Amino acid sequence: MANNTADHPPGNSVAEGNHDGDFGVTMTDLRDLMELRSGEAVNKIRDTYGDVQGICRRLKTSPIEGLSGNPVDLEKRHTAYGQNFIPPKKAKTFLQLVWEALQDVTLIILEIAAIISLGLSFYHPKGGINEACGEAAGGVEDEGEAQAGWIEGAAILFSVIIVVLVTAFNDWSKEKQFRGLQSRIEQEQKFTVIRKGQVIQIPVAEIVVGDIAQIKYGDLLPADGILIQGNDLKIDESSLTGESDQVRKSLEKDPMLLSGTHVMEGSGRMVVSAVGLNSQTGIIFTLLGASENDEEKKVKKSKKQGPPENRNKAKTQDGIALEIQPLKSEEAAESEEKEEKEEVKVVKKKVNVTKKEKSVLQGKLTRLAVQIGKAGLIMSAVTVIILILYFVINTFGIQGRTWVAECTPIYIQYFVKFFIIGVTVLVVAVPEGLPLAVTISLAYSVKKMMKDNNLVRHLDACETMGNATAICSDKTGTLTMNRMTVVQAYVGDTHYKSVPEPDVIKPETLEVMVNSISINSAYTTKILPPEKEGGLPRHVGNKTECALLGMVLELKRDYQPIRDEIPEEKLYKVYTFNSSRKSMSTVLKNADGGFRMYSKGASEIVLRKCSRILDAQGQPRVFKPKDRDEMVRKVIEPMACDGLRTICVAYRDFPADAGEPNWDNENDILNELTCIVVVGIEDPVRPEVPEAITKCQRAGITVRMVTGDNINTARAIATKCGILLPGEDFLCMEGKEFNQQIRNDQGEVEQERLDKVWPKLRVLARSSPTDKHTLVKGIIDSTVGETRQVVAVTGDGTNDGPALKKADVGFAMGIAGTDVAKEASDIILTDDNFTSIVKAVMWGRNVYDSISKFLQFQLTVNVVAVIVAFTGACITQDSPLKAVQMLWVNLIMDTLASLALATEPPTESLLLRKPYGRNKPLISRTMMKNILGHAVYQLVIIFTLLFAGEKFFNIDSGRNVPLHSPPSEHYTIVFNVFVMMQLFNEINARKIHGERNVFEGIYKNPIFCSVVLGTFILQIIIVQLGGKPFSCTALTIDQWLWCVFIGVGELLWGQLISAIPTHRLKFLKEAGHGITKEEIPEEELTEDADEIDHAEMELRRGQILWFRGLNRIQTQMDVVYTFQTGQAPVPGALRRQPSVVSQHNDATAAKTLSSPTHVGLSSSSSLTNSAGAPPTAAAASSSTAGN
Repeated sequence: MANNTADHPPGNSVAEGNHDGDFGVTMTDLRDLMELRSGEAVNKIRDTYGDVQGICRRLKTSPIEGLSGNPVDLEKRHTAYGQNFIPPKKAKTFLQLVWEALQDVTLIILEIAAIISLGLSFYHPKGGINEACGEAAGGVEDEGEAQAGWIEGAAILFSVIIVVLVTAFNDWSKEKQFRGLQSRIEQEQKFTVIRKGQVIQIPVAEIVVGDIAQIKYGDLLPADGILIQGNDLKIDESSLTGESDQVRKSLEKDPMLLSGTHVMEGSGRMVVSAVGLNSQTGIIFTLLGASENDEEKKVKKSKKQGPPENRNKAKTQDGIALEIQPLKSEEAAESEEKEEKEEVKVVKKKVNVTKKEKSVLQGKLTRLAVQIGKAGLIMSAVTVIILILYFVINTFGIQGRTWVAECTPIYIQYFVKFFIIGVTVLVVAVPEGLPLAVTISLAYSVKKMMKDNNLVRHLDACETMGNATAICSDKTGTLTMNRMTVVQAYVGDTHYKSVPEPDVIKPETLEVMVNSISINSAYTTKILPPEKEGGLPRHVGNKTECALLGMVLELKRDYQPIRDEIPEEKLYKVYTFNSSRKSMSTVLKNADGGFRMYSKGASEIVLRKCSRILDAQGQPRVFKPKDRDEMVRKVIEPMACDGLRTICVAYRDFPADAGEPNWDNENDILNELTCIVVVGIEDPVRPEVPEAITKCQRAGITVRMVTGDNINTARAIATKCGILLPGEDFLCMEGKEFNQQIRNDQGEVEQERLDKVWPKLRVLARSSPTDKHTLVKGIIDSTVGETRQVVAVTGDGTNDGPALKKADVGFAMGIAGTDVAKEASDIILTDDNFTSIVKAVMWGRNVYDSISKFLQFQLTVNVVAVIVAFTGACITQDSPLKAVQMLWVNLIMDTLASLALATEPPTESLLLRKPYGRNKPLISRTMMKNILGHAVYQLVIIFTLLFAGEKFFNIDSGRNVPLHSPPSEHYTIVFNVFVMMQLFNEINARKIHGERNVFEGIYKNPIFCSVVLGTFILQIIIVQLGGKPFSCTALTIDQWLWCVFIGVGELLWGQLISAIPTHRLKFLKEAGHGITKEEIPEEELTEDADEIDHAEMELRRGQILWFRGLNRIQTQMDVVYTFQTGQAPVPGALRRQPSVVSQHNDATAAKTLSSPTHVGLSSSSSLTNSAGAPPTAAAASSSTAGN
């Protein structure tokens, strides 16, 4: 059905300035068409366009040749139909991040205290009142000094600004890195299209409407399209519709293909009809964006009802994810659930992409931060109370004064000073550097892992990998080179140990064999000439098919002319390869009306369906079951024992007079075959794999091989790799036997049965994707053995998705992997190589160690500073370390130390110890010994200096000085010595397993050296020039040398500590455990126990603490959350969000609410509800939950 617009010369319409006039169909027409499904769509296409070819004509594209690829034409298509690009959300501006950093509660308290202190410092009482107010006002006689009272308040404000800027800058650079990584992942995604008759791969963003795209098993469709030709095509549309059944696509019934859906079976070609924001995924994404903007308007209205923190809720974090939502009360969450149900129907499936549990490290850190925070809160409260009581009793009790109105400001000034000291204790107690260290360490590792061919998609995967105790690896492509070649063949009753010469085989047999191989393989599979002279030919497409095509070329024949003669359109029916069929068949219609079907597949499966075999004369003879058994024994098993994969090629003729068979009845069709040839295909083991596996075994990681190959091949390869060692009793079993052993009579998997099998299992052959998933789940859920297992899985096929998702860390193959596998994975191996997994283990362990090093350093600082501030305040009414000095010690040292210790490069020695496992505490007993040991040294020194320092250095005492008096040398020395000890202790902190040589490899880490030197120089500047704001006076060179000398004592003391054997110190406790099974209340251990986030449960038990440690961890771990959503087909419409359930948690509520995946689409009423619940700033650091 021609349409005259299509035949107009394009020039005229351009002149009219109407772009759509260029093409015979507008964007709106296509959009309306794509919203129809199955029958409706078929009718609409028939009525409006005639057929799909009609649409192609109007889009000026050829179904066979594709587009010309002319830039002018492509540009026109961009203008008319848009680009295949969904713009990411606007990133937060630097100012927004600053505002968020300011929300930190501890900082707010400090700001308020500083402002009050500033205000009061400008109040000067008239002369004569001073005496009346008692010694409180002593020492203010010097006018100049009184004027300087504002400096402390100003200095605190200044340090707060520095802290905020540092935090905001970190968040900003982190966000920038993610966007870079995200866009890199997006750019790497390519898709096959036909242009100028050539099949080429182009980046997904360059696809235009009118492109002819080739689709095949395992693809994630990048745009909407209409099917032109398809073979046995089945699509999983659950990501759009939520229906889990696969939808069969065909020209007659349902030709509509939607972006974001997965091809589960078959292959075909489609004409692209909508891209970017006009595709179905894009439309949903636009809806998401729109509903969010409405939210913001609504939120602004509801500002009066609810606290302002909620405003952050609807703002988006970045192009990748929505904001963490405020913690909700039960009612709010439930009503929100209901309302979301409606809107989220469409996006339901994508939400499930997230990982359910917190990473191992995150759980431990959250608990540790809670414990430290509680302690800090108590200490600071006690400090303030003691100071106030002492002052009140001393002034009004012992001196017997009365409270005079004129003195009020002076007393308030004192109270503010006490309050500031209390807050300072709290600030020092909470390790805010910790989340920063985690972020830096993870971000640094991820950057470096790129060089080691690991593209990390979920940040915490890199740390989890360090705890891995088991790796379940594929064979093909991961352990082997995935460069298949045929090395043996059985044809015409003869077993050839190498590919035979063409003249040995009967011409008839050769003819049918070459035809069968050329036609019955994906036409996208080709062998191309080598890129470099003398290189190996390039294999494109399915590697097993490449091996067979390679054999055709070795037999001096060519497959291309045969394919040209019978193009894909002429194939009558194709049964594509899938994991249940394990074979592929193609049917051709003969000229006489009969049919011929070519088949190929795993030899034991295809041979079972053969009733004839071509003999030495090229004639079919009967092939009985006993002949088959003999063949298995004499041909297939010997091939398999050489580690070869055996493939059988066969054919079947359907005579014309029998009529057309029922093609849907596969069992009848795939039967009565005639065997042509059985080939043995070798896939050599990668040369570096055996060494990598030995490293894994040394590091306490069990490697298991899970493969679809037969058991003999699998065993041979496993022995070559070193997975099976001679003389050890390990199990190799086939999927069938595995299922018999682990399932009960009802066919359900029983954990006790599985626990008997998996510890010894090393090779699982002929396994289906379900077997892989069952095995992974079984190992993860198992409680036998001292520690729970942490499992990594590699996979490349679409069917590996469930196992990759279930595993603690899923590795997808970057080269051979399908989009579906990459989507489900945490790390993509860009070189498909097993050795890269070992590198990932090394980096993972390094992250864990870096964080432990930082903790060891940080906690020593904290313990000492808190005790000094607390006892000093109680004994001398004034903290020896002033608020500003504490902020310097705490923030700058924390930030810099986290940078220094988190960027230590990994060493091979990391692979010599066993993995930590899930419940190993973060702070081991050795570390506890170091922390307490160094704390003792530092406290002794500081208290000695504090109470006897003036005699030692022969200077004035700095104790009990009046308000606003100038800084004393005495307290400056105390401060300086404290910092020097921290500096040298930072070097000690580089080793956490009790090693003696703390300088080992220090020159390999330039960041560390520059940070230590930088801190030292800054300290000199602060002491010599800091003056009043830092409460410092300049020191003489002698005093400096003493300070440094005491600092160096730290290194010597460190040697002394490491000489004490840890096992003697029975009283040391470990801290920062993972959650053990015993701690979880019974009723929570329902079948979904693994979905309950126990680190969050811990938080629910106490009121949720509002102080900063935990919140910084939550906000700075944004990083991790962002990656946990993975890159959903809608780039980042969703984000894992922790939800908090109130204490009277029953298992069901826990199940519904603690599932950390709500979509950020709550509607206005739920906002007002959650405003009624105690709020938390979304990414701001304050969070409260009152139940």
